[in-house]
Parts: sequence; structure tokens; C-alpha cells
Amino acid sequence: MESDLAAQGGAAFWLAHAHPAFMLAALGLVFAALRLGLGLRSSRRLGARRDGRAYARHLRLAKLAVALLPLGFAAGVASAVSLRGWNALGSAHGWISSATLALFLAAAFFGRKLELGAKQAHDTHALLAVLAALSAAASLFTGFVLLP
Repeated sequence: MESDLAAQGGAAFWLAHAHPAFMLAALGLVFAALRLGLGLRSSRRLGARRDGRAYARHLRLAKLAVALLPLGFAAGVASAVSLRGWNALGSAHGWISSATLALFLAAAFFGRKLELGAKQAHDTHALLAVLAALSAAASLFTGFVLLP
């Protein structure tokens, strides 16, 4: 039998909400970075000069988000196992979140290649970033049903 400490109320109930709150903040950064990145891509495709400030903001937000996402993922696993008594990957949310994190890390890898001058990485970076964002939306919705 599973022991769901969060369902019993008290501090565990509030701790179980720390992971979703943290991830909402991290995903806010992700979508802000995505918006800037799509704007940079549109400008590039139209042949316009790159806005250095928008590029710097995109990098700053994306790097912060990519640093926070693995922390939030680990917090989710810890919450599932220690507070909820669940298997870490015992739900669709766990599997989708794992795939989402892998997509974000891959997008970051190709983003870093772009930052270092590998211009051929634009399309791969953009595709992975959009897929990661869509996957994050799926992760978000599958996570709602797991809230205590």
C-alpha cells in the first residue's frame, strides 16, 4: 500500500506543491525565452539585423531556465517518491517530463553550438526548442491530475 503523506495535510501537503510552483516559474522563463527566440528566428529569416539586446535576453533567460529545469525535475522525483510514496516514473507525467527534460537539454546543446558560431545548428535548435515547449505543455497538464 502506498503512503501519500501529502494527502494527509500539514507540511507535506505544502511541500508537494513546491515542485509544481517551481516548475511553473521555470516554464515561465522557458516560454519567455522561446518567444524571444522565435522573434530572432523571424528576423533572421527576413534578413533583418539581429537585435543584440533581444539575443542577450534570449540567452540569459534560456540558460537560467535550462539550469532550473533539471532541479525541478529532481524535486518532482523526490516529491513523488518521498512525499507521495509513488514510483518515480509510475505515471504518464513522469515519462513525459523525462522526455521533456531530454528535449530541453538537446535544445540547449544546439543553442550552445549556435552561440559558439555553428550557424548550421539554427534549424535543429529551433525544432528541439519548439518540441520541448510542446512537451512541457503536455507535462504540465498530466501533472495537474497528480496534485494532492
